[in-house]
Amino acid sequence: MPIQTVKAYAKLNLSLDVLGKRPDGYHEMRMVMQTVTLTDTIRLETGTGQPLRMVSNLGFLPADEHNLAAAAALKLCHAAGVDAGGLSIALTKTIPVCAGLAGGSADAAAVLRGLNELLKLGLSGVQLEKISASVGSDVPYCVRGGTVLAEGRGELLTDLPPLPPCQVVLCKPAFSVSTPELFKALDGCRIRRRPDTAGLLAALEERDLPGVARRMYNVFEDVLPPRRAQEIDAIKNVMIQHGALGASMSGTGPTVFGLFEEREAAARAWAALKELYQESFLAEQIGNLLTPV
Repeated sequence: MPIQTVKAYAKLNLSLDVLGKRPDGYHEMRMVMQTVTLTDTIRLETGTGQPLRMVSNLGFLPADEHNLAAAAALKLCHAAGVDAGGLSIALTKTIPVCAGLAGGSADAAAVLRGLNELLKLGLSGVQLEKISASVGSDVPYCVRGGTVLAEGRGELLTDLPPLPPCQVVLCKPAFSVSTPELFKALDGCRIRRRPDTAGLLAALEERDLPGVARRMYNVFEDVLPPRRAQEIDAIKNVMIQHGALGASMSGTGPTVFGLFEEREAAARAWAALKELYQESFLAEQIGNLLTPV
């Protein structure tokens, strides 16, 4: 039975701006996204002769089409008009859940890339992204990866000059944040501070890592509950004190990340945070996932 093991890569928001609510109920977004080497691992097996089987190392995750990885597999087979002859998906999670890192979307994207190869479908990146848009707003980006400007609901993607090589420290505090509640809070207030997206894009064009780091910003940080905001700020301060060029929250949080030029400084920051927060990670930036390396 054909087997393929694929990696699902976490996503960061170097910047995140919400431009307003759309008539369809979604929000108009403008985000600079970046893939990093924090990964889940997915084992795909076709030709099992059994109904779709979905398992993971986290017992609380859905084990059916309500899991984005399984939903993506079903969407792909339907769109391509193929029968996998029975499919098994085994997911090993490392990317924190409900963390602002698009872990579920990354898993779905990895399944799409992996099955495209395993079933020898020969679908292009554009075709995979089109199929993935019906799975979730972040999935098209997670199919592509790299450094990208995402607009619309997050599905309108423009490739950007790659983020210069750097070390990334990620830290998820031991609480979750309600995405609907944050959007509701944002809708009910005037956004007083927005990311300098144009400046960030210019810094990427100039391969200016400190310039990118200085311009990182996420509008959701301004509507966090006060106690949560204090903890986010405390994590950012640890990173800055250990040499981060800049630090920000990713997505709707609560994961905080910092960019570092020096591996040693990043390792010290990671070690300091690991003593306080179990879900702390050391990673690097990575480029387009559809480009052979």
